[in-house]
Amino acid sequence: MRTSAVSERNLCVGAAQADTIYDEDEVLLALAEQLGNFTMLVGGPEYVHCLLPPLESLATVEETVVRDKAVESLRKISHEHSPVDLEVHFEPLVKRLASGDWFTSRTSACGLFSVCYPRVSSTVKAEIRQHFRTLCSDDTPMVRRAAASKLGEFAKVLELEYVKSDIISLFTALASDEQDSVRLLAVEAGVSIATLLPQEDLETLVMPTLRQAAEDKSWRVRYMVADKFSDLQKAVGPEITKNDLVPAFQNLLKDCEAEVRAAAANKVKEFCENLPEDSRETIIMTHILPCVKELVSDTNQHVKSALASVIMGLSTILGKDNTVEHLLPLFLAQLKDECPEVRLNIISNLDCVNEVIGIRQLSQSLLPAIVELAEDAKWRVRLAIIEYMPLLAGQLGVEFFDEKLNSLCMAWLVDHGRLLIRNALSEVCGQEITTKHMLPVVFKMSNDQVANVRFNVAKSLQKIGPVLDSNCLQTEVKPVLEKLASDQDMDVKYFAQEAISVLSLA
Repeated sequence: MRTSAVSERNLCVGAAQADTIYDEDEVLLALAEQLGNFTMLVGGPEYVHCLLPPLESLATVEETVVRDKAVESLRKISHEHSPVDLEVHFEPLVKRLASGDWFTSRTSACGLFSVCYPRVSSTVKAEIRQHFRTLCSDDTPMVRRAAASKLGEFAKVLELEYVKSDIISLFTALASDEQDSVRLLAVEAGVSIATLLPQEDLETLVMPTLRQAAEDKSWRVRYMVADKFSDLQKAVGPEITKNDLVPAFQNLLKDCEAEVRAAAANKVKEFCENLPEDSRETIIMTHILPCVKELVSDTNQHVKSALASVIMGLSTILGKDNTVEHLLPLFLAQLKDECPEVRLNIISNLDCVNEVIGIRQLSQSLLPAIVELAEDAKWRVRLAIIEYMPLLAGQLGVEFFDEKLNSLCMAWLVDHGRLLIRNALSEVCGQEITTKHMLPVVFKMSNDQVANVRFNVAKSLQKIGPVLDSNCLQTEVKPVLEKLASDQDMDVKYFAQEAISVLSLA
């Protein structure tokens, strides 16, 4: 064990010199990360404590990413300490960081309490709880933020009696902090705490604070409540959901800040799915749907886009009759929305409606929406609608596709922005349409002046090839690929040769 002793001395010396030898943040970051993997290099778990001094030093530096990485490594090697070594070496380190003069060390300490608490004695556990309480009321907001961010994690390793006696009071205090950056982190902790408590304690210990958060004066706190709403719903159960969360969710959907409305709108489907089955339809039709109808015509495009990404999912929850009567008019309105992202989100989720009422009832509104998106000034919008075409083709059927959308797809292949060719259509359209309509356009583009277009032709032919018959491959595809294989551009050559090999045309 001579080597381990030497390693220990060297690492301890290195700890004292870390801030002078390594003054570049990139070097410190790499060091903080790699020390977490050094256990076997210092002699194994028996000597893992000798890695603590340099990591302790790194956990106090000014650069946040270095501190965070040092804490991550400390958490990792904590599991490699025996219970005795944990109390002798690791827990004192946590105490030193927690009582350090600089806020940097105290913020780092917050991330270490939960990893050592379960494996220490009752006396040490009491000391750890006291240190955490102190940090939750620290004068520095950054420390309180760090404590709030780890409150839920710490609560999960505590005994239930201390969750009730210690954690709840800390949660209440942090959720009422003067800094909204602290209060919003307390919301996430509240969700974790709710999962730990018996149902009978939730209403008295947690819900008053969470109700307060849902009406917080800061939109950032309300946003966090909306963002975590589904998790909260699962944690508190059906009764509290019906009595407390439904009205709170309505208020979030009507919030004065667009960011909050968008976050809540994004949770509509999930919230409705998790409602108690015996009252689900009534709650949705009476309380949620009126709010949804207002959001369809919201003044903010991000709100409408968020809603459009999930609203189609309500059809499977409400069934055919309610979908036709109440949801279909909303879908049609969104297909005509001025914002292309709204229309795209509706089109990308058509499979939900197709399962319930079939897609034909939307087909007349779909076509104008698709055409407008295909001609949008933004190339990303045009690209997105192309990517959704295989889905549409599969759901609308060959007859409708051939009649209404085939010519549009051919136009896309020669898009003036020279978009990448989308080959998934060939799998849906089959051999006849691919050979008759798509191949001629692809062949024509093989003579394009832009090399990127030519090598995409080679890539496309490679993917379209399996759909074609052998005669077409030999007489039409092979000559084009051979020509591209002798192209002056190296990338064109490469992809053409690869296509020839994959399609066995050599």
